[in-house]
Amino acid sequence: MKLRFSRRSLVIGLSAFLFASPVHAATPISALAKARQDAEARGLLFVSDRAEILSRAQKEARLSVITSMEPETAKASAVAFKKRYPFIDLNIQPRTGSESAQQLVLQIKSGAAKEWDVVSTTSDLINDYIPHLWKVDLQGMAEQGVLRIPLPMVDSTQRNIAAFHSRFQVIAYNKNLVLPAQIPKAWEDLLRPEFKGRKISLDIRPGLTTLIPGWGLDRTVDFARKLASQEPIWVRGDPRAITGMLAGEIPMMVAANFHDLKRAQKKDPLGVLQYTVVEPVPFRLALAQSILATARHPYAALLWFDWLATVEAQKIADEHEPMASAVYVPGSAVEQELRGKKLSAVPWENYQNLQPWSAKIFEAYGFPKADAQR
Repeated sequence: MKLRFSRRSLVIGLSAFLFASPVHAATPISALAKARQDAEARGLLFVSDRAEILSRAQKEARLSVITSMEPETAKASAVAFKKRYPFIDLNIQPRTGSESAQQLVLQIKSGAAKEWDVVSTTSDLINDYIPHLWKVDLQGMAEQGVLRIPLPMVDSTQRNIAAFHSRFQVIAYNKNLVLPAQIPKAWEDLLRPEFKGRKISLDIRPGLTTLIPGWGLDRTVDFARKLASQEPIWVRGDPRAITGMLAGEIPMMVAANFHDLKRAQKKDPLGVLQYTVVEPVPFRLALAQSILATARHPYAALLWFDWLATVEAQKIADEHEPMASAVYVPGSAVEQELRGKKLSAVPWENYQNLQPWSAKIFEAYGFPKADAQR
């Protein structure tokens, strides 16, 4: 028996099969398109094309930045960025300190900061900044490779703030006063009887705060209380303790800022200052920056953010801060220093907790008075 089909019925049947087939039931949405949809659902702008960023930045041709970089870092960064993007006239102004940050917030709120595109975003004032920031999805653009910023450097809660440097703490010591066998291998080693009675120094501004993500609040506060019972030398600021170690007055400093120590080591020809990295390493991101909603050159700002995450920019930070690069940039000096080590890293959602955490540790210290002022 022969089966006969007309050409018309064959076309109709084939069409029905094709449209019913799961393969053709729906065209998959691209990852970029999906990221754009997600950003728009959050009320954020998503730029899906690096070429568009570059083109718009060329038309803007200017960029004004307030940064917490040190002046030498800012100057070297401006030169390098200008070399990469010669069509952008960059005005960069370093500002540091809590008083300066508060003044900036007041300027932004009053509308007097319209000349600036990018501003430093201080963690303890972040709620004051948020309503005035450009609603752009830095995180989504980093996820899709539109911006080449490592994801941990982008605020996962707000998505429009990024931080480009690192800060972490070590145990510093005078090698002439501390025997190799005495060098702590764990934080709890500092509680040994041999370190009791003015053998270690503690900053009354708690450097142990960033141990909390790794240990939890209760354990860290208990450790701080036990450290205080070791009768330490109380100081105000890393420079005071480092000077004391160089002079042979202080054998060891707990939770010294690594970049402060490295700066001092450059001026220590005899190599008296040494350090050990103890895990978990107290760690937080620094140099948080954001783009203002009133920015006149927002696309040039995106190029600035993209450049700050490059190996070139990170090397400048390591040379001038020093050792301030982001641990999340492969090949940076800080990444090499901490490679393979367990970090006690402050999550983005907890940066606002740093001040209250510090207050808890300060209370555990017993409200000590500094032995010497900076």
